[in-house]
Amino acid sequence: MLTHRVLTHGPSGSASGGNFTTLCPNGSEWVWEGLGECAQDARDMASIYLGLLSILCFMMSSLPQYYSSCKTGNMDSALSIWFLLLWLGGDTCNLVGSFLADQLPLQTYTAVYYVLADLLMLAMYLYYKMKNKMVENRRVLHVVGVVCILSFTTGLSHLPGSGAARQEVVPLGYRGRTLLSNTNLGAVRSFTPKEIIGFAIGSVSSVLYLFSRLPQMYTNFKRKSTEGVSYFLFALVILGNTTYGLSVLLKNPDQGQGENSYVIHHLPWLIGSLGTLSLDLCISIQFIMYRNAAMRLDASTLETTPLMGS
Repeated sequence: MLTHRVLTHGPSGSASGGNFTTLCPNGSEWVWEGLGECAQDARDMASIYLGLLSILCFMMSSLPQYYSSCKTGNMDSALSIWFLLLWLGGDTCNLVGSFLADQLPLQTYTAVYYVLADLLMLAMYLYYKMKNKMVENRRVLHVVGVVCILSFTTGLSHLPGSGAARQEVVPLGYRGRTLLSNTNLGAVRSFTPKEIIGFAIGSVSSVLYLFSRLPQMYTNFKRKSTEGVSYFLFALVILGNTTYGLSVLLKNPDQGQGENSYVIHHLPWLIGSLGTLSLDLCISIQFIMYRNAAMRLDASTLETTPLMGS
């Protein structure tokens, strides 16, 4: 999840200090007061609305997975632990970056929410992991108990005078559950020391977001199924990354900053957003493939099942 970064600007026009009518003439006052940005035209306002929509999508994205996990109870086999850990790492870097880059309260609070939501999902994963492990252990003990009883009974049948016929015990087999585990030319504005730190942390965060998808794609491929994984989780993240990328690209650069310089200063977040978007689309293709395969399997089973009374 990428936070819509609203950084404080310099004297060219920012909420870091100064009078609204002086620094942001003809701008939207509620955007200035609430978000600390100067939105003076339709392009700026479109960027603001898309940014807020992206935050809403990211905040809602975890809820469908919570529901799906509680309903199916197989979260430990449906989701990859590395997917959750790398996602948490990306959101943690995003949170640290928001503090170091002096982002506004809205962005910081949103980043905190992301980390808390990730921790909750990780806690649910560990809960179902332990719960299902206990269920498996009870099944093993039950099977072992049955085998011991049958073995004991068979032994008694071989005692002298028992008169019982010789019986051969066929050991019971146990099969465990399969686990899955157009730009304006111009010089690029130099980075301040604080921007360099934020740029580096943003780059790490983007890499973690990108790599978090690979374990989940492998898990889906290994199981040949996406059962237990909520598609709405990825659908909302796709919508969030799309609106986030559009929001960044639509925003007018600061006064004196060219399009080239603006894009470079936002490059890590754009790469993370658009790169993650492409991988989430690949996961969406997996949902379609494996759902169609399951439907064909069900149809084949119905065709081969004899009707009652035939």
